[in-house]
Amino acid sequence: MSLFAIGDLHLSLGSEKPMDVFGGRWQDYVDKIREGFHSVVTDEDWTVLCGDISWGMSLEESLPDFQFINELPGKKIILKGNHDYWWSTAKKTDRFFEENGLDTISILHNNSFVYEDRYAICGTRGWFYEEEADPHHEKILKRECIRLEASINSGGEMEKIVFLHYPPKYSAYECAEILEILKKHSIRHCYYGHIHSKACSSAFNGEYNGTMFRLISADYLNFVPFKVL
Repeated sequence: MSLFAIGDLHLSLGSEKPMDVFGGRWQDYVDKIREGFHSVVTDEDWTVLCGDISWGMSLEESLPDFQFINELPGKKIILKGNHDYWWSTAKKTDRFFEENGLDTISILHNNSFVYEDRYAICGTRGWFYEEEADPHHEKILKRECIRLEASINSGGEMEKIVFLHYPPKYSAYECAEILEILKKHSIRHCYYGHIHSKACSSAFNGEYNGTMFRLISADYLNFVPFKVL
């Protein structure tokens, strides 16, 4: 059994916002996602999807996207991105998944998942400098920090692997609050998405304060999930 990660699928099978309009790597991206998964992931594997999963504005509108994801090989663990407007409470989402037979998808939200009795899969959306103009910035950042702490603490004594949507470090920017939590808990590996196209050249891939960071947005990976373990 292997663990993979990929972010920013930006599916739009039930809404009118396909990413093909951007051309380049995004052309025929749904087929590329399907082919990418089948090229490396088996039914025994797990894949963490790091946010920006569906353009749907509600769970109902996003159903075709979830059905597509459900049919991909393996177990999928999903966390929230800044464009996941469909996001609801974990209880409501779990019930919606159960009612629609979406049995390979689980929500990462104030919790963690045990992987091979050794690792705890942890994470949350995080925060990014693009959002600092929001008057509720401090409140939302504090909430994301609380959620990350809750997720990490739920992992007990196991080694934690953290997955975020937003990069806690990008070019000269640092989200000090998120970075401090990673350092406090001695997180060795952190994976994030959100960054696309030319901006990927400014993404941070490497070690900082003892944590290895890696960008795993879909177009950066050419739509092939990255093998974490």
